[in-house]
Amino acid sequence: MPLNHFLTVYLISLLLLLLPAPGLARLFVKAGLPAWKAYIPFYNTWLIQELNDRPKHWVFWQLIPVIGWFITPGIYIEFAKVFGRFSVLDHIGASLLAPVYFPWLAFQQQPAFIGPEGVKKHVKKGWREWYDAAIFAIVAATLIRTFVFEAYTIPSGSMEKSLLVNDFLFVSKFSYGPRIPNTPLSVPFVHNYLPFGSSKKSYVSEVQVPYIRWFASPVQRLDAVVFNFPAGDTVVNRPGYQSFREFQSLCRELGNGDVDAGRQFILANSDTLPLAVHPVDKTDNYIKRCIAVAGDTLEIRAGDVFINGDKQTPPPYSVMSYLVTTNGQLLDPEIMESEYGVDLVKDVFMIRPDQFYIQNLPARSVEKMVANGLVKLIQPDVLHPDSVDLRQWTNRIFPYDTTHRWTLDYFGPIWVPKKGATLTLTAENYPLYERAIRVYEKNNFEKQGERFLLNGTAVSSYTFKMDYYWMMGDNRHGSQDSRFWGFVPEDRVVGRASLIWFSWEDGPRWNRLFRFVK
Repeated sequence: MPLNHFLTVYLISLLLLLLPAPGLARLFVKAGLPAWKAYIPFYNTWLIQELNDRPKHWVFWQLIPVIGWFITPGIYIEFAKVFGRFSVLDHIGASLLAPVYFPWLAFQQQPAFIGPEGVKKHVKKGWREWYDAAIFAIVAATLIRTFVFEAYTIPSGSMEKSLLVNDFLFVSKFSYGPRIPNTPLSVPFVHNYLPFGSSKKSYVSEVQVPYIRWFASPVQRLDAVVFNFPAGDTVVNRPGYQSFREFQSLCRELGNGDVDAGRQFILANSDTLPLAVHPVDKTDNYIKRCIAVAGDTLEIRAGDVFINGDKQTPPPYSVMSYLVTTNGQLLDPEIMESEYGVDLVKDVFMIRPDQFYIQNLPARSVEKMVANGLVKLIQPDVLHPDSVDLRQWTNRIFPYDTTHRWTLDYFGPIWVPKKGATLTLTAENYPLYERAIRVYEKNNFEKQGERFLLNGTAVSSYTFKMDYYWMMGDNRHGSQDSRFWGFVPEDRVVGRASLIWFSWEDGPRWNRLFRFVK
């Protein structure tokens, strides 16, 4: 973790200890201690634990980054108790509003110091025992969800057939280092909106923490990665839109290719197309496979992926569409399902008796079908730039211009930005990296004629501040991925999909339970 991240974390810890100090000082006097001791961070909580007759090792737990933020409110609650304050409101004030609560308590006429013996005489009501236990469980679960692992459900078929719709996953936060939430004030266990179909945000956007990742480790090629959708920072807050009809794409669609015209149309119709702007950690979660890492050059030719010029072996369960010519024999449904992972009802369309269009054929099954003599010819169904009207792709495929004649199956070459690497800016690569430089790295960046202006200064190159990744779904013809919206910056990475703990389709898929994600 960089030094500035450590300093930021401990500055917050110090503020938690110092802001309530004026109130604590007056209460220290009432408890028989010198007031000045309340102004010494960590020593003040050590003395509080002595007054409370509570374990002093809690003070050492305060030194653990972020976890200490949750320990300090607990110490303050115990301190309120030795002054006879046992109500829920008192404990909420002591834990969440300590800089206001303790000065208020100190100026009460009778904040009597009852000491730990007085606390022991207090008997909690039954409901209060349950309430305190629930609060402890919520705090513990929040820490685990933030720093250890998080549950995630596969919502779409973009990772077929590696991961299926309604696979329930555990996502490891330790794989790439736990990320500190940008929006610490939010409803527990809720992502970006309140539950039950509400369009109200579940977090307070006025309080935000800069990007911090502890013990950072880079994403590896072929990892199945959960990340915050990079193009989902601004969305139309209505069902059917959100990330399903991504804002920039919607602007191009409504503006007939003119993004600004489409944006103005949406702004002029805010009653029917209301906008919501999300911070980094509150954009929708996506899961894809990392195909290229920072510093790689990626190219797709006829559906095959090349990294730095080398052809890559596709993930074994990744699928594409193929045109298959058989030897005239009928395809047996049970054999196709068990041996080749193909559902004749959902995945296959007959063109003529000996020719089929197989929509979702796993990569591992292609050579197997040929080797077993089941097929005479098998060809990937790919879109060549010369065989299609590229106008239909211009507004859909990154980087949305007519210079780069790219389709889903013929794409690149494109260089993936690397932290510390310097890019020479040209008119051709400006559309590729403009959003990364302007939005993800928070610069004022624009092209004026032949000049590039960075924060008001003319430049000819740019040095990137973050690593970036190229993500693609294993369902190569059924995935909204980097081919549509570009790079994934490191600050959007949530974690690595590690374990399928449950799976459901008209009942449990027993054979998928507790399967590690590959």
